Amino acid sequence: MTPFPRAGFIRRLASLIYDALVVIAFAMLTTIIYLVLVQGMISIGLFSLGTHEDVTALIQATPILYYLRTMMLITVSVVFFGYFWTKSGQTIGMRAWRLKVQRTDGKLLSWPQAIARSLTALLGLGNLIVILDRKHRRALQDLVCKTEVVLLSKEENKRVYDSLDD
Repeated sequence: MTPFPRAGFIRRLASLIYDALVVIAFAMLTTIIYLVLVQGMISIGLFSLGTHEDVTALIQATPILYYLRTMMLITVSVVFFGYFWTKSGQTIGMRAWRLKVQRTDGKLLSWPQAIARSLTALLGLGNLIVILDRKHRRALQDLVCKTEVVLLSKEENKRVYDSLDD
């Protein structure tokens, strides 16, 4: 059992808002790169705009391009959270709010656990269960993946952050 209390809904939500801004920035960058790649494929003749007015209209109307873009955006989000959760247990937003995700035995998440946790979070909606589970303060993704989000002391938060330099 961890010496730190589990985090409540408000802190989780605040952290998620911070992280959403970072993920949106990565998604925008990924989309720009994707648009350039599709434009390149049009330039070499792999695709044609046909009757579509621009590249984005072509992507929207072409199932393979549309689903490839969707999968890329999901992958960017999962990799963002997975990287931070497996490295230190804290994303950028979690660090700001002194939160840490860990397995229930206190260890860092593995990549398979981080991926599963990202996908079962349901874009943050899984955190709504924390409101109902006042006693244990666990979200859907915590229940499914056997994890917990704890509220660190200022000293422990600094220690976790400083350990990234090691």
